[in-house]
Amino acid sequence: MSAEDLRECKEALVSARYVLIFPVFIIISASHVSRAMRWKLLMKPMGYNPGLLNTFFAVMVGYLANLAFPRLGEVLKCTILARYEKVPADKLVGTILVERVVDVLCLLVVFAITIFTQYDLIGQFAKETIRENFLEGGIKALLIKLGILVAVLMLLYFLARYSFRKYSHKGFVVRIKSMFEGIKAGLTSVGKMKDKWTFIFHSIFIWCCYVGGTYLGFLATAGTDNLPFMVAFPVLAFASIGMIITPGGIGAYPKFVQSVLVLYGVNKGIAYANGTLQWMAQCVIILVVGFVCLALMPYFNKKKAQA
Repeated sequence: MSAEDLRECKEALVSARYVLIFPVFIIISASHVSRAMRWKLLMKPMGYNPGLLNTFFAVMVGYLANLAFPRLGEVLKCTILARYEKVPADKLVGTILVERVVDVLCLLVVFAITIFTQYDLIGQFAKETIRENFLEGGIKALLIKLGILVAVLMLLYFLARYSFRKYSHKGFVVRIKSMFEGIKAGLTSVGKMKDKWTFIFHSIFIWCCYVGGTYLGFLATAGTDNLPFMVAFPVLAFASIGMIITPGGIGAYPKFVQSVLVLYGVNKGIAYANGTLQWMAQCVIILVVGFVCLALMPYFNKKKAQA
């Protein structure tokens, strides 16, 4: 940024309406509670009904771990819930994979809404961003990578199948086979779910909270507080890419928010300040609620065991 942009960025951070973190806190926390309820729905067809509080604790501790080590949180929240609710961790892994697929589909819907409603402003930027972050080397390089990945997966599949047949009596093979069966049970749980509409409702509600929280974030800084509601869709869509490519979105999240807001006529400095505030708000929520959950979880389960 230029010296003038940097000055405006600092001024925007100083004069921001920090009181808005409270409604954002409520909205984003509601999305996390909804995520815990949705996760419970995936476990129900397998015959498990963990407590909502422990499920919520596990979700938040998982988010907390992801800030430091991406994807560690997905494993951690499975092991935590398995410890306190006696749900097999291998089956939980399958439910996590289902959740990720659903979230990717929801993100694609946000992208679709963005492209169909604001293509004239966002179309070229979307093409460049996707090419730079996901199509490095061009389509040919991507197809080669996908081909190698498919070949490796097929090789692993046939090796595993051969090993399961030849060494089916070995203890470690029995454990690995049991793990795969557990993952399969978790993956197929969505097909056996009776409360499909409730699951869909929670999925929509979670992403509506993300859109609403993003729009509230615009109101925090002068220069973005007059943006229309629909701008929240492209900001959320591309900021989510920032969350994917760096741990907790550090560095990338504010940059993507800035790049999108500049397309809508916002000064670079103010746009970066707003992106920084939105990223900080999410991190503060995860840090505060995550550490509280981490502290309360052993205490709550000790009291429950005594009762």
